[in-house]
Amino acid sequence: MNAPGVLAVVGLAAGVLSTWAGGQKPMPQSPPPEVVVYTSDLPKSALSEFDVWNDPASPGGRMVGTPNSGDELDPPPENDPHVTFKVKVQHGIPYRCWIHMKVGAPKGKSQANVLWVQFSDAVDKANGEVFRPGTGCYLTAGGPMREGWTWVGCESSEPLIHFRTGGEVTVRVQAGMEGVGFDQFLLSPARFLEHPPSEAIVKKQ
Repeated sequence: MNAPGVLAVVGLAAGVLSTWAGGQKPMPQSPPPEVVVYTSDLPKSALSEFDVWNDPASPGGRMVGTPNSGDELDPPPENDPHVTFKVKVQHGIPYRCWIHMKVGAPKGKSQANVLWVQFSDAVDKANGEVFRPGTGCYLTAGGPMREGWTWVGCESSEPLIHFRTGGEVTVRVQAGMEGVGFDQFLLSPARFLEHPPSEAIVKKQ
């Protein structure tokens, strides 16, 4: 014969299982992952007129950047120095784009602090194509005037990025001024949706 205390515990457990099975308390879902790219992981084939520079503050001790001869550069669709790579995204959720930029020393016309960003398969709220490589539609990552490292948001009239489908998309980061560099690219659906990272290096999930 079971003791009353045992019966109470069994009854409580049965009630919890019944509530979960009935859908009243669904299991919590984990947020979608942060998309983090270290430029030190990119093959040389991803770089067009960008150089690999050593920097102890960067992941893997390396970053990418463009030499500064004092010139500004033309925005897309002009085919100026750029970096191209692929990332995996999810459909139906907004992302915010951040770049860990190293603002270079100004020279001539160049302030060494601008990058332009494009994505394949990006859409606006009406499901129209935006920011596609090879077009004149892009986001602007404009850094400060002071030299050094900083996280910079990729801005447009609507900074949140949506994708038509989930899966692999192409990212194209083009230099807006000579002398600019970066070591990390971040697409955030959760943790950094509103504010930039406070850490110098965002860990991969």
